[in-house]
Amino acid sequence: MPLWQQAAVGAGALLALAVVARVVHRWWPRRGIELIAAASREAGIILGLFTLWQIARILGVTRVAGGIEHAEWIWRAEQWLHLPSEVTLERFMLRHETLLRAANDFYSWVHFPAMNLFLVWLFARHRRAYPPVRTTIVLFTGSSLLFHMFLPVAPPRMLTSVGFVDEAVLLGQSVYGEFGSGVAAQLSALPSVHVGWAFLIAYEVIRISPSRWRWLIVLHPIVTTLVVVVTANHFWADGIVAVVLLVLAEVVGRALTRALRRLRGRIRARRGAEAGQGRPEAVPALVTVPPPAAGPGRRDVPAAGSDPTPLPR
Repeated sequence: MPLWQQAAVGAGALLALAVVARVVHRWWPRRGIELIAAASREAGIILGLFTLWQIARILGVTRVAGGIEHAEWIWRAEQWLHLPSEVTLERFMLRHETLLRAANDFYSWVHFPAMNLFLVWLFARHRRAYPPVRTTIVLFTGSSLLFHMFLPVAPPRMLTSVGFVDEAVLLGQSVYGEFGSGVAAQLSALPSVHVGWAFLIAYEVIRISPSRWRWLIVLHPIVTTLVVVVTANHFWADGIVAVVLLVLAEVVGRALTRALRRLRGRIRARRGAEAGQGRPEAVPALVTVPPPAAGPGRRDVPAAGSDPTPLPR
């Protein structure tokens, strides 16, 4: 079964579990059941988005024209801007095989697990912050996918004409395989989702966590950026574009979150007003004015209808 089908089945099962748990919680309210419903819903949404990601990449298999040319243009632009040469960094790593193997392992095995651990931590420890962060992830990843589909860019390792080497294939560590099969998945260097996710995780952890150790997370985007460059999987430009898209996604995501909150507030206010119109108006209670307190020199006045009795003089 293809990976996208496995993800689709898993997403469907998780969303179905969320619905069942929600129904059970209405009849038997328990904290554990509510947690199962919420966790299943969020995991199903993330897995469903991953399914769409895989399908879109498959549909984009025909849009590969110009990938090498776009990569060559980026290379020339970086040389004009005097950015550090990726070829020089890769040649340095080729002389240190142990470091290069560690970098390839980091590239292959840290990307998705780091995001999964971050989402679990965020959902379990900071539930209120989870929805807006999820919105930012969706916006950034979706915009990156549009770039991959309509602007194919080859990774540096394919530009053998300027001195790059596909060292992951050379060392038997490639997650892509030889160039040719699954070519569309390889022509998706711009922007770097690896770099974008790493910066997103670091920013949100620093912003949300109260721990004094939270600043150590800045090592994650630094190491990730160096790894994707020295392994010739991305240009510097791929990471720069990813950070720009991430900032835009954060701004748009916050605006959407505020708009949704205002909309929900208006809906609740309207429902409250409609419910209040259906209730009978309350009858105001009669106000009883107490008689003034007795004081020196004051003569009591008999109440209306009573038999007046002359007061002694």
